[in-house]
Amino acid sequence: MRFRQIHLDFHTSPLIPGIGKAFNKKEWQETLKKANVDSITLFAYGHHGNAYFSAKESPRHPHLDFELLRAQMDACHEIGVATPVYISAGLFENYVEKHPDWLEHRFGQKFSKHYAGFKKFCFGSPWLDKLCEITREVVTRFPDADGIFFDIINQGPCVCKHCTKRMKAQGLDPKCKDDVEKFAHQVLMEYYQRTTEAVHSIDPKMRVFHNSGNVAVGTEEILPYFTHLELESLPTGGWGYDHFTMSAAFVRNLGMDFLGMTGKFATTWGEFGGFKHPNALRYECAAMLANGAKCSIGDQLHPSGKLDFSTYCEVIAPAYREVREKEAWCDGVTAKTPIAILAYAPGFGPTPAVKDATTGAARILAESHIPYDIVDQNLPWDKYTYLIVPDNVLLDAKLLKQLNAFRKRGGKLILSADAGRQLLPDGKPGAFALKNLGFQFKGESEWTPDYLQADAKFAPSFVHTPMVMYYGARKIQADKGAQSLGDIYAPYFNRTADHFCSHAQTPYQPKPSGFQAGVMTDDVLYFAHPIFSAYNALGAVALLHYVQKALLAFLGADNPVVANGLTSVGRTTYMRQEAQKRDVLHLLYGPTASRGIAKIPDAPFFTCHGTELIEDLPVIGPVQVSVKRAKRPSVVKLAPSGEDLPFKYTKGRVEFTVPAFSCHQMIELDD
Repeated sequence: MRFRQIHLDFHTSPLIPGIGKAFNKKEWQETLKKANVDSITLFAYGHHGNAYFSAKESPRHPHLDFELLRAQMDACHEIGVATPVYISAGLFENYVEKHPDWLEHRFGQKFSKHYAGFKKFCFGSPWLDKLCEITREVVTRFPDADGIFFDIINQGPCVCKHCTKRMKAQGLDPKCKDDVEKFAHQVLMEYYQRTTEAVHSIDPKMRVFHNSGNVAVGTEEILPYFTHLELESLPTGGWGYDHFTMSAAFVRNLGMDFLGMTGKFATTWGEFGGFKHPNALRYECAAMLANGAKCSIGDQLHPSGKLDFSTYCEVIAPAYREVREKEAWCDGVTAKTPIAILAYAPGFGPTPAVKDATTGAARILAESHIPYDIVDQNLPWDKYTYLIVPDNVLLDAKLLKQLNAFRKRGGKLILSADAGRQLLPDGKPGAFALKNLGFQFKGESEWTPDYLQADAKFAPSFVHTPMVMYYGARKIQADKGAQSLGDIYAPYFNRTADHFCSHAQTPYQPKPSGFQAGVMTDDVLYFAHPIFSAYNALGAVALLHYVQKALLAFLGADNPVVANGLTSVGRTTYMRQEAQKRDVLHLLYGPTASRGIAKIPDAPFFTCHGTELIEDLPVIGPVQVSVKRAKRPSVVKLAPSGEDLPFKYTKGRVEFTVPAFSCHQMIELDD
C-alpha cells in the first residue's frame, strides 16, 4: 500500500463531448510528480455506466475515441505510480432503461434513488451476474492494475420481483420488514463473496476493496472479502474532523493495512471547481499518519482528461510533500493506549444512541489528549486496562461474561447512565447486571433536567454551584468507601404546559436530592448521567472539565500522554514501531471554523449547515509532555528533523518539552 494516493472520480455523462481530448502523457506524469503522488485510482466505469476502454460487457463512452484507461495506466506505471481501478457496482445508469427490473425497490418505496437522479441497482437481481462479468473483463484486460475498488456497496430492504421470488422460495415473507431486512443482508454477503471471487478467479493476489464509507463496528464478517481498507471521511462534507480519527481508532485493531480518504473539495464529492485550503489537506493527511493510516485524497477529473493544475500543484503538493518526508515513522505501527471505548449494543450492533454516546466519549478523550481505541464485542480486550462502556450499552449474557472476565484479570470500567444494566427481551434496561460497582441503584429519576453539584475535586475551576444536566441522571447512592463525584439537585418540578418557570427549565431546589452524581472506586468510575451523549449533543465546556477531572483522577499514573499547552483543540496519538524499536508520539494542532449556513440552490446533494473547515495553522507551543513508558528511552528527538530533546525519566514516565510547532510534530523515542 502506498502513502500518497489520489482517488480520481470520473463520473462523466454521455451527453458531454470530447472525453479525454486534453489527455497528454508527459503533462499527466509531470503533474503527478509535482504533487508527490505515488498511487492513483483510475476509472474503468463510473456511475453513468460507460466504459473508459473498449469493453465487451458495457459500451465505451460515446464521445471517447481511444483507450483512455490504458493510456492513463501506462503513463502512471512509467513513473512508478500505482493504479488501482474503479468499478461502480451500485450505480450503472446506462442499464436502467434496458433493465428497470434490476433496480432496487425499497420496502415501502417505489425504487431507490441514490442522489442527483442516479438509481440504485439491486444485488439480488441479475445485475450481480452482469457485474461479475464486467469485473472479470476488467481484471483480464488490465492485469497490471494494482487492485479493484468497488463503490456504492449497500443493499437496502428490497422487494423487487427478483428478491420477492427468492424470499418466497426460502419461506420468507416479502411483506414482513424483518424478513426483508434479513434477506437483504444475505444478498449483500452474496455480493461480497461473488465479486471478490470474480477478481481472484483471474488474479488471486489482486487487492480488492468494497466502498460503503467505512467498515462499521460489529461488521467484521465482511472482512474476508477485503485485502485492505479505505476510510472515506470528508470533514467538509458534513462529517467533521473527529469522524476519521474515530474510524481509525476501530479499524487499526483489525490487523489490515488501511488508508484514510479525504477530498480536495471545498464541500464534498462531485464538486468541480471547489478547492480546500492547502492547510486543511496538510492537517488531514497529518491526522491520517498520526492514526496509523496511509493517505488518499479525492479529486474529480475534468471530462477533457486534464489534471487540474491548482488542485495538484497548489493544494495537494504541500500535503504530500510532508507525507513523503514523514512516512518512514508511520508504517507498521500499533497504537499504545491502555484505554478502549466499547461501541457495541448486543444483538443490534452500534445503534444510533450507542453511536452518539461513543462519539461523545471519543471527543472527551481526544480533547483531554488521551489516546484511545474503539472496540466491539468481537475484538480482544487483552491489551487494555480501562474500558469505557458508555451510556446505553446494555448487557446480554455473553457481554456480561466478557466484562466480568475483564474485571477478574484486573481491568477497570468507566460506566455511565444505563451502561452495565441487563438487556431485557423488549430491549429496555433491567437491573444492573454488573456487581460491586460502588453504589446502590434506586431506580429511574423522574427529573428532566436535573442539576449537578460536582465535588470540589472534580468541579470545573469556574463553576462552584449546581450546573444544569439536560439528560437526567439515574438515582444512585454511594456505598461506604466509594468516592462520590458530587450531588444531584432536583428542580422544583418538571416543565409542562401547566407547570413552567421562565424561558427554559425550572430552577433547582436549594438542597441536595440525596442522590449522587457518580462514584469512583479502585476499579470502577460511574457517572449517573448519560454524560457522553450529553457532551456529544451540547459540547458544554463545564461538563467536559468535570468529566476530564474524574477521568484523570481515575487513570492516575496510567494516563498515557499529558500534553500541557496543546489546548483542547490539539490532538495526540502514541504509536509503536516495533520493527524500528521505537515509539512515535504525534502532536496535532489545527483549529477549525464553522462557515456556511445555506442550502445551495438547485443542488439537492449539497447543503452547507455549518461546514467545519481549516484555513489557518497557527504556531502553538512549547508543549510540556509526559508519556508513560516501561523503559527509559535511549534518545528522544523530533522527527523527521532529528533534533535531540533533553528529557527526564522518572517513575515510568518520560518528560520533555516540544518546541513551538505548526500543524503536526512527531517525537521519536528510541529503545
